[in-house]
Amino acid sequence: MSERMLEGKTVIISGVGPGLGRETALVAAREGANVVLAARSEDKLAAVAADVEAAGAKVIHRRTDIGSAEDRAALVAAAVDTFGGIDALVNNAAFEATFGGLETTPDGDFEKAIQTNLFSTLGLTREALPHLKASRGAIVFVGSQTMFKPPPESMQIAYAASKGALLGASRHLAIEVGAHGVRVNTVAPGWMWGPPVEFFVNYTAEQQKQTPEDVIAHLTAPLAMDFFATDGDVAEVIGFFASARAKGVTGQTIMVNAGETMT
Repeated sequence: MSERMLEGKTVIISGVGPGLGRETALVAAREGANVVLAARSEDKLAAVAADVEAAGAKVIHRRTDIGSAEDRAALVAAAVDTFGGIDALVNNAAFEATFGGLETTPDGDFEKAIQTNLFSTLGLTREALPHLKASRGAIVFVGSQTMFKPPPESMQIAYAASKGALLGASRHLAIEVGAHGVRVNTVAPGWMWGPPVEFFVNYTAEQQKQTPEDVIAHLTAPLAMDFFATDGDVAEVIGFFASARAKGVTGQTIMVNAGETMT
């Protein structure tokens, strides 16, 4: 049997909750990683940490607001103190609860999206970078298909702008740190079946007096496949990017979207 792709590696995952963060943590656990979980909610962290521990992995969790320089430093220090280094950073934390176009999005939402999804994410990355250089490790950003294709059913101009800015920064970073052996890649989910999309489907069905199945059929109609990719599907790609199996890949974006948009 081949060695697990993250065997003995230490992976930090930010923005851990019941959706993509949890699935990414479970992929890392399954593949042999030491898992470091970060989020603002202690309850969510504890629940996911228990799942990771039950899967047989070593895990620590730290309540972290990535907008706080002090919290970012404490998270990285905890990972290094506990496991001796950092091999991969998965930047999953984001502010996405903002909807609308230019005329309808509150000014404060633009500022919060840019602050969290760009500045704070890059701040955490910079904090971890010396350790990632030492391990010749990996940085994975979680982007969004909305960077390329706005969904008419759910406009998110502030979120898309922040993620688009992060994508540009990630490509510069790939060049900056490539000589140190550090890889920088982005996963861009489309409609991703998990708690947020399930909520959206049920809410839309209620508002439009349709069944959830009708809403799903409408949303999946443009896809090459006849189903949504799931949180777990996206987590598998993140795990690959975090591992040495992707050692020749940097500055790239993989869209996990069941073929809705192709590049």
